[in-house]
Amino acid sequence: MPVQAFGQRRDLTEDQQRRGAYFVPVRALGQLRQRAGHDALPRPRSVLDQGEWRRRGTPVREQISSEMWQQINRLFLFVRRDAPDPGWTGRTHDFLMSVIEGIHLFQGITNATMTHGEGWHFIELGRYVERAGATAALLEVHYSDPPGPATTGVGGEYVEWVGLLRSCCAFEAYCRQYTADLRSDRIAEFLILSAQFPRSVRYAARHIQSSLQTIGQLTGRGPGRAERLAGRLLASLDYGQVDEIMSGNLLEYLQSIVRQAGQIGAAVHQQYVSYPVNEALSA
Repeated sequence: MPVQAFGQRRDLTEDQQRRGAYFVPVRALGQLRQRAGHDALPRPRSVLDQGEWRRRGTPVREQISSEMWQQINRLFLFVRRDAPDPGWTGRTHDFLMSVIEGIHLFQGITNATMTHGEGWHFIELGRYVERAGATAALLEVHYSDPPGPATTGVGGEYVEWVGLLRSCCAFEAYCRQYTADLRSDRIAEFLILSAQFPRSVRYAARHIQSSLQTIGQLTGRGPGRAERLAGRLLASLDYGQVDEIMSGNLLEYLQSIVRQAGQIGAAVHQQYVSYPVNEALSA
């Protein structure tokens, strides 16, 4: 369905477009929670829950820069102070955009102020393992229930496709590559197979492998199960073709990516966190 440049539909109000941008990820989270059980995934308001990010940063306070720690606390205090009431209000969009910008700022501060050694590569590894699984899960939920004209009541199909892309910060990048023509196969190709877009699954897989290789060199460990799993995932994406993916079982393909991302995370934990004591002593 052709759209106006960068998604400005004249027949939709600004508030309708804002709601649509968040409808897809909220619906996806709800469906994933139903599949996995209510306690298996964080609740939609978990961004407000007791400063989880700050607690996670406390044990590694000596390893991160002061600027990183200050941004964590700044974002924590902003969320606790300015969080809007439940439900959609006039402040909800601005609040969520401020949170997203705060997270982007933290990533930039991390890259600019932290030594790019072992700790930095572990941060990169965690970021891209999570991103590969999250992007695939979002696509899997979306394509399991494709949008239709009556889905949302505020632009239907258009709003949901735009919402999917915006939830991955991908809408403008997609429009620049595909001349603002929203098509399901092109959206899948862009978010799964793009080698240049930072939030695609393929881009994440390449950085997972790169970080694992560097961590292995810095720690003196040879290639382990995590690196083999990452290499297998990257190879399948490097040589994947969108027409083959779309003509096959797309949902199983996406579920396999989510599963592989989880296996890589578990293998990293086994190799670098919960390994046997005798293995460390022998090394």
